[in-house]
Amino acid sequence: MGDGAKLRRQVVGFTYQDRGLFPEEMMDHLEPQSTTDGSSLALCHLSPNLWYAACTRANHEKRVAEQLSARSAEHFLTLYESVRRWKDRRVRLQMPLFPGYVFVRLSLCDRLQVLEIPSVARFVSFNGTPAVLPEAEITALKAGLEQGVRAMPHPYLKVGRRVRITHGPLEGLEGIVIRKKNALRFVLSLDLIQRSIRLDIDSSLVEPAFDR
Repeated sequence: MGDGAKLRRQVVGFTYQDRGLFPEEMMDHLEPQSTTDGSSLALCHLSPNLWYAACTRANHEKRVAEQLSARSAEHFLTLYESVRRWKDRRVRLQMPLFPGYVFVRLSLCDRLQVLEIPSVARFVSFNGTPAVLPEAEITALKAGLEQGVRAMPHPYLKVGRRVRITHGPLEGLEGIVIRKKNALRFVLSLDLIQRSIRLDIDSSLVEPAFDR
């Protein structure tokens, strides 16, 4: 059996008993279906659409996003504007906020349409299972960037004074607050990929987060 056939079998031939193929939070959405040989298969079309992180080849994030658009696959490529000096002039570039990753929202049964893209290496996974990104964080981040919230890459940060955003498109997001040049900076970290970004927000929009 070729590699493509093996991959296709992994995608469409889920056994219901093999829970390792699905994140735990997905199992309540899956029901067994009897087959002619008495085995049970998961009904793929019942598995929910969740966010996953697809790893790309270096500097291929935009190319992957274009391919996903061509396949009508929901995705999210976060970009920021970077000014670079090139010889005697300055050039404005749209660069990925999370280099090496494109976020995709799909059912695991449809992951083949992502893995078949040449510039995609794999999904971020644990024990062979694609790991689910927090829905609320991705939704809020998308809304904030679409409404003009300024974001920049930041070194991965996990320890610090934790706060929660209380108003605006980023409401509900939790992160670490830092100060730079007398201005408040909100650092959002995606632990799954160990990457952080810095968001400019007003200090009146945050409150201490005591529950973590």
